[in-house]
Amino acid sequence: MKHILINATHKEEIRVAIVKDKQLTDLNIETTLNRKTKGNIYKGKISRVEKSLEAAFVDYGKDKQGFLPFKEVADALYNGATPKGDKLSISDVLKEGQEIIVQVEKEERGNKGAALSTFMNLAGAYMILTPNNPKSNGISRQISSSDRQALKEVISQMNMPDKAGMIIRTAGAGKSAAELQWEVDYLSELWSSINSEAAKRGAPFLIYQESNIIVRTLRDYLRADTDSVIFDDLNAFKEAKDFVSFVLPHYLDRVKFFDVSEHSLFNHMSIESQVRNVFNREVTLSSGATIVFDSTEALTAIDINSARATKGSDIEETAYNTNIEAAKEISKQLQLRDIG
Repeated sequence: MKHILINATHKEEIRVAIVKDKQLTDLNIETTLNRKTKGNIYKGKISRVEKSLEAAFVDYGKDKQGFLPFKEVADALYNGATPKGDKLSISDVLKEGQEIIVQVEKEERGNKGAALSTFMNLAGAYMILTPNNPKSNGISRQISSSDRQALKEVISQMNMPDKAGMIIRTAGAGKSAAELQWEVDYLSELWSSINSEAAKRGAPFLIYQESNIIVRTLRDYLRADTDSVIFDDLNAFKEAKDFVSFVLPHYLDRVKFFDVSEHSLFNHMSIESQVRNVFNREVTLSSGATIVFDSTEALTAIDINSARATKGSDIEETAYNTNIEAAKEISKQLQLRDIG
């Protein structure tokens, strides 16, 4: 069984846990002091073009400048640029002091600024509209082949904006052309509003803020295989019901409220210890072996210690079994710890 648990009893911190068969598979935490910026759209100013890196540094209003690689520069910014050498370089396209619209692709980490893109992704309940990237078209891999074929026929009936693409999310399966067209039109209007706001003032400033963690969670994770979405805060529960009743009404009965007067939600669902484990340097496997995570500015080092492992009749079999077990757990931990 799959559950989405949203712990919102403390306003300064909201925790979201995805639990499948009693195992924590994903964890997102957002605090009032450290709200996520991924998905936010800013008007920024090029502060430096680094030809050796084929990238530009962008002042978008944060303490650390954002990093914009050349491959994330949209065609619309080329403006007939011609190469000064054998091939087009970022310095042929972007200039210091130039103002551009950027979206955060990856959060700031350590001393590194956020990774930015000029290719926009506007997320809706059924799709992601890419308003300035017509090459970005696709259908979620989780949609069955029969549904994919039906979706392709539906998409052929739709009117898409010029120079735009879209990626159909899992929730888009089975939707009519009218339902999908409504969301395309809404997201297209949003993109027009973003451009209008950007034209009103100089950089840097925030133009568009991505939805809060509750709406993002429902939009990105609530699917047919979700048995329930459980809230422990009444206000968050009401906000979720309002959103789901509007965009995903067929899942409304899966949105539930849990009374925490006797037990906390995470303890009741037996995942609090799993959540705490995400922040531990060392993870113990069922065999007795341990995995140690050490993060630096440049990389995360992972060490497997099989000293106490007992699975296997000899040292080679023990090492093999330990590595197989560790590989599965490492994959899970990378997801939970948001590494990579």
